[in-house]
Amino acid sequence: MTDIQKTAGENSSTPPAGPEAIKAIPVRHYGRYVSAVVAIAILVAIVYAFSRGDINWHAVPDYFFDHRIMTGVYKTLMLTVLSMLIGIVGGIVLAIMRLSKNPVTSSIAWFYIWFFRGTPVLVQLFLWFNLGLVFHYINLMPFYKDYWSNFMTPLLTALLGLGLNEAAYMAEICRAGLLAVDEGQTEAAHALGMSHSKTLRRVIIPQAMRVIVPPTGNEVINMLKTTSLVAAVQYPELFRYAQDIGQNSGAPVEMYFLAAAWYLIMTSVLSVGQYYIERYYARGSSRQLPPTPWQKVKANMFSLGRPRGAVGAA
Repeated sequence: MTDIQKTAGENSSTPPAGPEAIKAIPVRHYGRYVSAVVAIAILVAIVYAFSRGDINWHAVPDYFFDHRIMTGVYKTLMLTVLSMLIGIVGGIVLAIMRLSKNPVTSSIAWFYIWFFRGTPVLVQLFLWFNLGLVFHYINLMPFYKDYWSNFMTPLLTALLGLGLNEAAYMAEICRAGLLAVDEGQTEAAHALGMSHSKTLRRVIIPQAMRVIVPPTGNEVINMLKTTSLVAAVQYPELFRYAQDIGQNSGAPVEMYFLAAAWYLIMTSVLSVGQYYIERYYARGSSRQLPPTPWQKVKANMFSLGRPRGAVGAA
């Protein structure tokens, strides 16, 4: 009996042995290595091909800040902003008409969206530009009267062709955003005594913006690139100026690369702005906002060592 108690006491003083550490063996993804090598090889081959081509790369920096190119950049941005304003305002009106219980206004909005979404932008631009062959002059009674060729300038043609086409797409985007808000939100607002307009401003639209903003940002970027089509109706913008400089300088391909570089710069700036706008309207739906690009850079720069709790850290 004494031996048993002595043995039990000795065993109780020694701590129990813990489980052995797990040796984690990472899974090898050989397909990733192969695809990475193939992608790098293709990239190197493309760069080598362009380096061996008969391209005067010095012409790109020489004309990069030319006053004609800068004028084209300004007109491209101006055309983008004005066309998007027409598209957004028209899209809101069409979305309200589309959701109306009046069958006449709803049918008109549906026909507008069906027509402008079903025809190419370039065809619409040529239609507006050549309507002078059908209507020789425009007569708005006591307000305005002139020949159609004087009225339909290249700028007006570009704004009508781009803006009215964009309104059809924005109408569907706005309609989808409004329909994404639960009907209970409207019923609760009305139960609190809020009017229909106040319910839209304070309850429906702020929640619908989370759905409306991302595709609207994509439409802005797409509009910036679509402005290059107005060169076909004689409106001078970035692509048209680059084309003219290329024909006069004997470096057309180089000027196309220059125009592509400017389009990339402008779309990149717009993409950053779109990210922050989306982040702003995500405040009510996400518990924690996604980090900004600068926050990601600081986190990667100042993070030292392995995080606590990592496998094999002990």
